Amino acid sequence: MYGTAWKEDRTQALTLEAIATGFRAFDTANQRKHYVEEGVGAAVTAAIASGIVKREDLLLQTKFTYQRGQDHRLPYNPDCGLTTQVRQSIASSLEHLGVTRIDSYILHGPSQLSGLSEADWETWRAMEDAADEGLVGLLGISNVAVDQVRTLLCGARIRPRFVQNRCFGRASWDRDMYTLCQKENIVYQAFALLTGNRQALVKPCVTEIAHHHNKTVPQVIYRFALELGMVPLTGTTDVSHMREALDIFDFTLTHNEIETLLTLRGPH
Repeated sequence: MYGTAWKEDRTQALTLEAIATGFRAFDTANQRKHYVEEGVGAAVTAAIASGIVKREDLLLQTKFTYQRGQDHRLPYNPDCGLTTQVRQSIASSLEHLGVTRIDSYILHGPSQLSGLSEADWETWRAMEDAADEGLVGLLGISNVAVDQVRTLLCGARIRPRFVQNRCFGRASWDRDMYTLCQKENIVYQAFALLTGNRQALVKPCVTEIAHHHNKTVPQVIYRFALELGMVPLTGTTDVSHMREALDIFDFTLTHNEIETLLTLRGPH
């Protein structure tokens, strides 16, 4: 999956480049502070118009972000209730992306660090209603803890199909979460696989695995994520790195190599 955060005025060009390279799943958010959703939409429209892809070839994912995660450029009226905010944000996203349906709609983090608040439940109910109406397809949640996902699974009418989290080696690659996801048939989307693990990825044991397979370290980490049942995200702005990220389907890691990567912690 190609992540479009922090691209600003390069969002359209980089998204179009990612489509041309072969990416078919794209992550954005209606959060102008970190994303330019309109740029993703412009790239998708251009790619479809030029015949590179068809709309049904793509998975477009965006998010609802609470006001505390936004700057002054809000996609909804903050004086309205959350149900209305969700509807306004979805309508804005549909316009930005130039589509009639969002394939995956993510709650961009619960309103609190532990448990789910009334605000979270109101927001999720509004997302469920949007799914009922066909405005969005699958639902998910990001930046979330295991207890929160368990609570959501117990009370949701439409269960989350995606969890998107930062994935740190020093935190056992979020093992409790991806284990729960496998058990509950939820797809774990892993981000910060490279940027969040810089010190661990320069260890000799990692570079040795890369040399053994004639691959780069990022390719090994993306393959590792796949073998744990995750969908890796990359937000690279380098076209050669885009190609590398997609070139991970012609090798597999051995059991010992996976165990080595599972035990990575930090710089020591």
